[in-house]
Amino acid sequence: MSSFSDIYGYETIKEHMQSAIKLGKVSHAYIINGGLGSGKKMLAGIFAKTLQCENMEETVNPCNKCHSCIQADSGSQPDIIWVKHEKPTSIGVDDVRDQIISDMQIKPYSSPYKIYIIDEADKLTVAAQNAMLKTIEEPPAYGIVILLANNPDVFLQTILSRCVVLDLKPLKDDVVIKYLKDHYDNIGDYECKFAARFAAGRIGRAMTMVESTEFAELRRDVMDVIKNAKDMDSADIMTSVKRVTNYKLTIDDYLDLMLMWYRDVLMFKSTNDTNLLIFNDQMTLIKSQAQTMSYEGLQDIINSIDRVKVRLQANVNFDLVIELLIMAIKENS
Repeated sequence: MSSFSDIYGYETIKEHMQSAIKLGKVSHAYIINGGLGSGKKMLAGIFAKTLQCENMEETVNPCNKCHSCIQADSGSQPDIIWVKHEKPTSIGVDDVRDQIISDMQIKPYSSPYKIYIIDEADKLTVAAQNAMLKTIEEPPAYGIVILLANNPDVFLQTILSRCVVLDLKPLKDDVVIKYLKDHYDNIGDYECKFAARFAAGRIGRAMTMVESTEFAELRRDVMDVIKNAKDMDSADIMTSVKRVTNYKLTIDDYLDLMLMWYRDVLMFKSTNDTNLLIFNDQMTLIKSQAQTMSYEGLQDIINSIDRVKVRLQANVNFDLVIELLIMAIKENS
């Protein structure tokens, strides 16, 4: 059971949603934009649940007790539709026609609205967006479409112009830390700070780091490359490349962790201030690398990591890109 009060941060967006509900000025189309783990699904779900609540509280929160709220929490509210898609990389015309356009012609089963939530909406093909356009332009009075996206730039201008766009900006570290301390009993100050910095203002990402045993393994493999790259031969590099392929689906986490490390080394080299560092548990290695690595070498590694991110988005050869990255780390260590 959840309410707007359970969402940390995003006060302006919560106020916008609650005010729209209270005043009866809810739009027929929204784009909620934010990075992975920023809370888009939670925010959309609570918005939808509140709209459908049978006994909405005066504070414009769902009552969490009525039949509709109980159904929403269990994922079975028939008038809150989470649009699915079979292809992992795209949402096509058939998905949109079958689950939104045709279905919206049927009146709500038991609620004032029919709400369609499309996660990963930036995967909508151009054809699918065009097919959906008329539905967004001229929906029935009860129809609401909510698009959740990491990158709204992929939407057609005709879609963007007809939607209310709500941007989930990164939260401050202290908001993320407060959430972690409120929800995890045995988490220490260092873990909280590290998770908050790594998450870059996204609570969901911080939660994944705290809860995931896979993340601990990923961190060990990142540190193995950082510690040993300078002594690796060709066979060692290829072994490391093979290990990195285990993280293809979480490669952004792998690269961001590596980026944090070399920024720490560069920061310490520049300031000699340990209070500014994230990897406080690795001070000996940070000091050693700060002494032996040049400013140019550190910047070259940081630039190489940034280039890897761009190249992987362009679907270049994964193994080759990672091999070149490890070689860049080796040469500059």
